[in-house]
Amino acid sequence: MKKRFLFFVFIFCLHSVVTAQTTTKYDISFENAIHHEAEISVHFDNLEEKVLEVRMSRTSPGRYALHEFAKNVYNVKAYDEDGNELPVTRPNPHQWNVSGHNGTVRFEYTLFANRGGGTYSQVDEVHAHLNMPATFAWARNYEHRPIEITFNTDFDQNWKVATQLKHLEGNRYHAPDLAYFLDSPVEIADFHLREQEVDGQNIRMVLHTHASDEEVDAYFENVMAIVHQQREVFGELPEFDYGEYTFLNCYMPNASGDGMEHRNSTVVTGSKPMDRELGNYRISTISHEFFHVWNVERIRPASLEPFDFEEANMSGELWFAEGFTSYYTNLTLVRAGIISEQDYVEGLSGGINYVKNSPGRNYHNPIEMSYQAPFVDAARSVDPTNRENTFISYYTYGSILGLALDLSLRNEGGSLNLDDFMRLVWDKYGREEIPYTVRDIRDALSEYAGEEFSNEFFRRYIYDSELPDYQQLLKTAGVSLEKANPDKAVLGTPITIENGVGKLSTNALVGSPVYEAGINRNDEIVSIDGILLSEVESVDEILSTKKPGDRVEIRFKRMGEERMVEVELAADPTIQTKLDETAGSAQLQIRSNWLTGN
Repeated sequence: MKKRFLFFVFIFCLHSVVTAQTTTKYDISFENAIHHEAEISVHFDNLEEKVLEVRMSRTSPGRYALHEFAKNVYNVKAYDEDGNELPVTRPNPHQWNVSGHNGTVRFEYTLFANRGGGTYSQVDEVHAHLNMPATFAWARNYEHRPIEITFNTDFDQNWKVATQLKHLEGNRYHAPDLAYFLDSPVEIADFHLREQEVDGQNIRMVLHTHASDEEVDAYFENVMAIVHQQREVFGELPEFDYGEYTFLNCYMPNASGDGMEHRNSTVVTGSKPMDRELGNYRISTISHEFFHVWNVERIRPASLEPFDFEEANMSGELWFAEGFTSYYTNLTLVRAGIISEQDYVEGLSGGINYVKNSPGRNYHNPIEMSYQAPFVDAARSVDPTNRENTFISYYTYGSILGLALDLSLRNEGGSLNLDDFMRLVWDKYGREEIPYTVRDIRDALSEYAGEEFSNEFFRRYIYDSELPDYQQLLKTAGVSLEKANPDKAVLGTPITIENGVGKLSTNALVGSPVYEAGINRNDEIVSIDGILLSEVESVDEILSTKKPGDRVEIRFKRMGEERMVEVELAADPTIQTKLDETAGSAQLQIRSNWLTGN
């Protein structure tokens, strides 16, 4: 009895401390939505007697590059509790220093928002699509405080609020701290809503688009098929905060294509025309982002903890976090019956071609490719780069490594497979949310498949940039890999013709015939093999009668000077993957287990 009494005293005291903790309060309204503006007010109380440093984030959860959200903030003002305006200074482009306050500051500003995707915000007549770091300023040294926000939707009485934030009442919501708040996107619109309970938790789909109820029902059925298939991989859903997970889908003509994972929700957007049927629009992005519920949000790289809202976030684990997630994106769809086995298998060639034929592996392994994320993850620059030659997307690179690991495990004998390995990683690191390193993944693979297997896989394909033998691996699963155009001759770098002049579509690819010939992207190609480019629609018309090893003359202009080089044509390296109709029973069994998840 005494222990129980002391327990209740402890709970009461804890409750008193929590409820007494100072809360930062936000208020947002959309009176000028037609011109993409939102009016935002932040109320800070119980402040220390020093300058209040208010900032806009420079990064956003799920992104790794800098995005400089302060550029869309203006009309900044600050007031004390009596309504007196306070002095505001700018120590840097991302920050406003408020001085002279008496412990209370009301910070107000206007936000311009007109990109509806996973990284930015959009406010207009049809919705308020809010990515929190792109929308809300915050104060240094008070990140631990709980937050309440009120969304004023008087602009349109049909607008409803959807978010992973905890609902309090009306349009008022709660976050336990700043990190959770900034990781909680919001869609405010007249949207469709579908819900289904799985393992005692609510799965919600918010869908802002023009579609009939029948279309939305069918779409939600496929979304739930994805949920159930991915749950099978890990054996359970994570324990969602507040017992709920929300798909925030916005498919409107004014939105931009994007997908962004968050702890208990995901944003998927696309520029769907008003008259286009819903069908399976953006369904592969749904699959990718929901897999992140486990892999990234809870099976989380140590390099991303804690997430830095002020600087770029670099991680060497993205080949696993994003890449293995990409492997499961379409594998989930085929297992769920959303795409056919033929479509899935034939689609594998795209990733293999990209990685196999890219010069980038000469420069970086998958870990180093992951380090490039701050430069390529929706990052912008005006100076030219040489990414065509030095970079391979860690999404695709990691995806085909996931394919190789899955098929290699299935060929080890017994019942090894990538699904069970991912479940082991979930058990070791995800369920209790213990951040991992590359070494941890290697050690987990050693535990699952043996040290020799793990060390060899990591030595050759992760710490180095060798490629597995995809032809042999796929053959064991009843899939053929062969040259798509074995007799086709190519110049090795795409050339586009405009106004009778040819130009390289990219930088010349290292090792290609045009690279070896010294032709670069700024050169104007006049003729190939004596045929003027003004007389053909494409370079393929000229090369169609050629074979690999043939030599052709290329005339081009560089800064007004005409030049001529002789080039030896290469064989087209493109491969294709197909279901092998001659596969034996053992191969067909591996294929069936692989593509059904059994």
